[in-house]
This record gives sequence, C-alpha cells and structure tokens, in this order.
Amino acid sequence: MKRFIDLSQDIIDSMPVYPGDDAVTLYQNKCLDKDGYTSFNLGIGMHGGTHIDTPMHLINHETFINEIPLDRFAGKGCLLDVRNEKIIGFKQEYIDIVKENDIVLLFTNYSEYYGRDEYYTNHPVISEDLADFLIEKNIKMLGIDMPSPDMYPFEIHKKMFKHNILILENLANLSDLINADNFEIIAFPLKIRAEASLVRAVAVLL
Repeated sequence: MKRFIDLSQDIIDSMPVYPGDDAVTLYQNKCLDKDGYTSFNLGIGMHGGTHIDTPMHLINHETFINEIPLDRFAGKGCLLDVRNEKIIGFKQEYIDIVKENDIVLLFTNYSEYYGRDEYYTNHPVISEDLADFLIEKNIKMLGIDMPSPDMYPFEIHKKMFKHNILILENLANLSDLINADNFEIIAFPLKIRAEASLVRAVAVLL
C-alpha cells in the first residue's frame, strides 16, 4: 500500500519569505453568517513557501512554468543525507546512488530553522563539484530543505538552469525519507504563466 508524505510548508498569513520579497497576505474576506458563503484571498509571490524555480528565474529563457511538460515535475526520488555540511560536496558513493532523471533531494535538516532570520542568511550551499556531478548525471530536478542552493550572485542556480534542471526549494519533512528505499516525488506547479510556482510537494513511498 502506498504511503504519502507531505514535503511542503504551510501557506499562512505573514509566513516567512525571502528577504526583499513581498509579504504574504491570507485573509478571510467573506463569512458564512454574514455573506452566505466563506471565502479567502491570498496575495503571494511565486517564491513563497515550497516552490519550484525554472531557468527563466535567473537566465535568459523563454519558457514559462505552465509550458513545461508535466512529467518534469514527477519521478523517481533520491535522498542524499548531507546534514552538518556547511558546503555540500560531492562524495564517491553518490555515483551509484544518483541515476539519470532522478529528482534528487538534499536533506540538510535546515528546515528546522524555517521562520527564523538565519534560515535565509546562514544556510548551507552546494559546491561546484556536486553541481557538476548532478549535471553530468542529467537529473530532472534538485530539491532542498532550505531557501536556496547558493547565495548571491546565485551561480549554482544559473549552472543548473543552463542544463535545464529545475530547483525545488523550502521542502519540509525530509527526515521521513531517511530509511525509504524506493519513493517517487510529485511536485506539480500551478498552471501559471510565470517563472516559478508554488507547489504541493509529496513523496510517495512504494
């Protein structure tokens, strides 16, 4: 029997956002007792909470996220345990673990700082050699439990994007996958004409 694990952050009013991004607003604008129905309004950028970045975000690329085939957002998952690594580097053992077209998740456990300033200012970063390895393996997507794989000027972002690798950010609950041998990731974006999208990321244990 399949088991589903939610890997997404909750979307709530005034939730954490990347420094400089607009604040998130979520409020109830209609009440059942007064208006006859209940309704909520949401104001949020496409990089709030758990979301996917596409190449258009940082390089000259003309494809919006709603134009990317759906099969790019689902596939076999692969978890690398990189806890306590400030600079996340390549290891020889990854050669046999990571396969072509995998959705590779990096478990840093940094999601425990979500909501604090340090989550955005002091998170780990991915090394050039690990990025090059993932590109050579031709993975489908990179998923991380932190806000970014790098810091300004975002060269790792750009390197991955130039090889058409999507980046799934602000994941949660990756600890639930530590002992999972076989799982798939599903992270469908909104059908929105934008460079990124909020997603409900889910792991399916097989």
